[in-house]
Amino acid sequence: MTAELVRGQNHTLPQTRLEIRVSAGTPVVAGATLGDERGTVRGVEWIAHPGSPQLPGLEVSQQAAADHRLAVDLEALPAGAHRVTVLLALPVGAGGPARFGAVPAPFVAVTGLDGAEIATFTLTGLDAESAVSALELYRRQDAWKVRAVGQGYAGGLAEMLADQGVAEATGLAGSIQEAVTRGLARSVAPPPRTQGGDRVRHATGSADHRPPTPSAPEPPEPLADPATTPQPHTAPAAGGPIDYAHPRRQHAAPPSPPPTAPAPQPGQAAQPVAGDATGWSMDERLYNQIWGMFEDLARAVAAYRSAVDFAESRMDQELDRALSDPRNRIGGAGDRAREGARAKRDELTSRAREVLDRDLAQLAAEAAVVEPALPAAYAGWDNPVWHAHRVPMEIPMALRVGDLHLPERTDLRIPLLVRLPLERGIWVDSGRTASEAAAPMDTDRLRRLAMETAVAHAARLLAVYPPGEFSVHVIDPAGAAAAPLAPLVDAGVLAGPPAAGPGGVASVLAHLTRRVDLVQMAVRAGAADSLPPDLDTGEQLLVVNDFPHGFDDRAVTQLRYLADEGPAVGVHLLMVADREEARAYGPVLDPLWRSLLRITPVADSHLADPWVGHAWTYEPLAVPPGSRVLEQVLTAVAAARRAAGR
Repeated sequence: MTAELVRGQNHTLPQTRLEIRVSAGTPVVAGATLGDERGTVRGVEWIAHPGSPQLPGLEVSQQAAADHRLAVDLEALPAGAHRVTVLLALPVGAGGPARFGAVPAPFVAVTGLDGAEIATFTLTGLDAESAVSALELYRRQDAWKVRAVGQGYAGGLAEMLADQGVAEATGLAGSIQEAVTRGLARSVAPPPRTQGGDRVRHATGSADHRPPTPSAPEPPEPLADPATTPQPHTAPAAGGPIDYAHPRRQHAAPPSPPPTAPAPQPGQAAQPVAGDATGWSMDERLYNQIWGMFEDLARAVAAYRSAVDFAESRMDQELDRALSDPRNRIGGAGDRAREGARAKRDELTSRAREVLDRDLAQLAAEAAVVEPALPAAYAGWDNPVWHAHRVPMEIPMALRVGDLHLPERTDLRIPLLVRLPLERGIWVDSGRTASEAAAPMDTDRLRRLAMETAVAHAARLLAVYPPGEFSVHVIDPAGAAAAPLAPLVDAGVLAGPPAAGPGGVASVLAHLTRRVDLVQMAVRAGAADSLPPDLDTGEQLLVVNDFPHGFDDRAVTQLRYLADEGPAVGVHLLMVADREEARAYGPVLDPLWRSLLRITPVADSHLADPWVGHAWTYEPLAVPPGSRVLEQVLTAVAAARRAAGR
């Protein structure tokens, strides 16, 4: 039975391997400190936070998120650690709320590895506080207990760390927030929540959904998520048929998809189905299904890596114990100890890989039926849907901007979908130093590939918006991108000729800055009908090539303004730039880079998922060699505009 704690109440823990789940209505930073018998933190080596997420027996998230799962193994904590305090803090400078009183009360649950809740605590009564000690696990007479704390700190993370005796608390708090800021910049934004408050997520029957666990004596096994299912689910036995029934798929409002495949016969596994997720339309169901596959893959791989790490750690511990006796260091006893420890390590690793392979096979089979069913906005350039594409009459939910994969199975690609209208700009990195794949490439070739990538994304945006509701402007100060821009120029789909020289740069930036100012004033005044008749109220995309060449200080300031204020009023950036070439501006441009979603013209491992923070390899969408699909799509866009009188 779950103990619902109030502030100050404690409860005995029946086990030592736990998960601490945090659910908040806004992204929060989650961390933990270890304390001695007096609760004192001995140093930074006893603090787990996004910049240093792992300690013996403890692992926290690497970035701010609305939901966290912290893994705890109380028996594996460092000697002398008698207390684990779970800390929550609001990110600084992320544009979010600055006090807990402005957000829903965070909810914290201590669970076993089977997902069963042991104790829960809702942190009510917070107001001006921006950091809070949520709860603590503490040892009392050889037994572990949990206590609901709920102590808030208006002085933020620095005040909270100082209260626990941490030296240089202010500097440490600053470094933690900086790590959070970097993590948010490289993280793929999670999908929005449903009306009920829970994000629609796909959960397969056999995939493991635990976060990385510092130590686990068993390989990853299925874990029911109480947020999405009232009943536990039993996974198929290893080697048995793959189960595609998706028992933990959320089927609250919006309505669940209609059955599109016959029910399996007894003893047969259900087949994967495209659109097997909640949503009001097929596009929304596919969108939610893809994000569910993304999360499933992230968590399954996290569980596998955790099990492998544990197997290695246990082997080291067993060897240390066996060889601590000098009599066992030589001769047959030592050899047998080494062989036994390695055999156990190999067995655990093999069993974990079997579970992972089963989950990967399930996801690969699902991807095989989802990919052909995708609409144009979600599809790659090699999908036949583009050859019959017609410019739509309404905006789709999202746009595919590339693929993601992990090294455990590189052929299992997850489409990277970004919501429309764009919530942040895009930066195509043309630098050679930011990517291992780009390092050996010729600089001119890399810049051309980067601009071709930008042109392809601009074409996709033009193709999925209704005629006349999306305009593309181009700044090419030196005129160096004439060849990559040819498809857009020849089709006549640009708002005007590519702007060149300082005068062209200034003119385009002034035009778009004026548009942002006027729309902002009209929105704030509630007077949208007072906008000038010559103002284009459709979405605007500014493609910038070879930044910062041709930009003076005023132009750089205007560009930063568009990056910060533009998305809210329909003005978006698509920049092609090498950050090294802009290093003369120093930290002035750091907010600009962080505000943009960084992608690359070649494969690169730089994006993180919002659940466990894996480094995913991003693959840009490539037009098949010899294909003229890009030109055909742009021709259709131009024809649709003419037909609509735009």
